[in-house]
Amino acid sequence: MRVVAADSGAAVLNDAFEPLKVVAASAVLAEPPYTRVTSCLAEPIFAAVEMGPSLVVHELELCWNLLKETSADVVHLDMSFRGVSLDELSVVNLSQMRISRRARGHVLKILPKIRKIGADIKRVYGIDVLAIGKESIPVRIAELTAGAYAVLYSAEKASQQEGPLRLGLPAKCSLKIAKNNILLQSLIPAEHDVTGSAEDENGILRKVEVKEMLNPCARGFRVLEMLKNE
Repeated sequence: MRVVAADSGAAVLNDAFEPLKVVAASAVLAEPPYTRVTSCLAEPIFAAVEMGPSLVVHELELCWNLLKETSADVVHLDMSFRGVSLDELSVVNLSQMRISRRARGHVLKILPKIRKIGADIKRVYGIDVLAIGKESIPVRIAELTAGAYAVLYSAEKASQQEGPLRLGLPAKCSLKIAKNNILLQSLIPAEHDVTGSAEDENGILRKVEVKEMLNPCARGFRVLEMLKNE
């Protein structure tokens, strides 16, 4: 089964290690054995964390764009609603789900847009968009891929500013850099071979010093501190 999935990943942190801006979003195509991408689209977004729910719309648009370049059997979206198809997700269904009033309100705001895009994908490509969330390994691959590209985008920003830039990586992953390849590897048990990567084609990482550390305020998360080279 060929799966297209999308997610946003990594965040610029303030001095208190609190997230300020989500850095990148990516859509990926994952195939067996579902450990890395076959192809992907990634974009810098630097969106305020408060925009979280609306980012799902952008992620689905990235899936739509990736489907123009490749084929898939299903789309996995980073919304945790028991894998229900978007064309079955309705106001009535939401009212019956055990979610907070705030979460329900966020989803209701974007529901018309994501249902329309989901319907367009079903009409053109004949495949379902499933609100499966973090249970999906392809969504995890998309998260790590977005995180890898976020390292690249943040390094470029750090090389142009005075003072350090702190980047919070996705949950339970670690950074590996080999030549021009940026690799985020999952640290979750049974996911040790699941990765996301980005190519540093312009040598941006050579412009900054990168230090990796644990996030002292969020267990399970790591932080990169980037400072431009003198």
